[in-house]
Amino acid sequence: MKKIGLAWLFATVSVFAKVTVVVSILPQETFVKKIAGEHVDIVTMVLPGHEPHSYEPKPSQMKKLSKADLYFSIGVEFEKTWLDKFHSQNKKLIIVDSAKGIKKMKMTSHHHHEEGGEHEEDGAHGGLDPHVWLSPSNVKIIAKNIYHALVKADPDHQAEHKKGYEVFLFEIDKADKQIKDILKEAKPHSKFLVFHPAFGYFAKEYHLIQVPIQVEGKEPTPKELVHIINESKEEKVKAIFVSPEFSDKSAKIIANELGIKVLKFSALDPRWSQNLIAIAKAIAGK
Repeated sequence: MKKIGLAWLFATVSVFAKVTVVVSILPQETFVKKIAGEHVDIVTMVLPGHEPHSYEPKPSQMKKLSKADLYFSIGVEFEKTWLDKFHSQNKKLIIVDSAKGIKKMKMTSHHHHEEGGEHEEDGAHGGLDPHVWLSPSNVKIIAKNIYHALVKADPDHQAEHKKGYEVFLFEIDKADKQIKDILKEAKPHSKFLVFHPAFGYFAKEYHLIQVPIQVEGKEPTPKELVHIINESKEEKVKAIFVSPEFSDKSAKIIANELGIKVLKFSALDPRWSQNLIAIAKAIAGK
């Protein structure tokens, strides 16, 4: 009985000794699990069905956060309001920018000037694009930041974290190669339509062009819709993407005119590599 009691005690101590990690979005949860496996407890803030622009944490999440050790931020909008509040509630919480070292790009916007039908694409009014995790090369940087922070916070499992990190890097390279193979037959700078311009880093990495349907965050006017449809016909666009978090009304109108399907892809999908591979297949018409 004494041995059983001691075993139970050590198991209990081991459970309570786990490092608790908080992340903002589901893809980060995937990255932490790949590296740390079962050696950390993970709390994810933005749950399925929500979007990170205006998310407000639930009381149950705040309770868990008050006892957490690490917070991996990534630059999504709700963090601007909440990170200081998180730290105020938990002074020992170490906040790590998992996107540190990634050069942020401007958010693609699609402008149509009414006079003369002039059209331009730029990021002048969209701010910086926070969707850094939608590019394999960026995920490598994120993984490195997560790995170093985990080793520092949980040195007892350094060997396990190192192994997980190395395996994850191999998986990232494998996904990258698969995407490149899929896109081999697509012409350089192929265009794809998106309602919300979340795939800028993916487009840049693979020499593609995303064309947003949203115009400065709003549904396009009938005249703007005609312009997008005509441009898409000329470019033989094969894919139109919408996020489940946004309306697909305009996308369906365009898709009907072009004879293509509306495909739903969430930038917050935890299956990050499968998500990017599926997007590449849609762009390539496969």
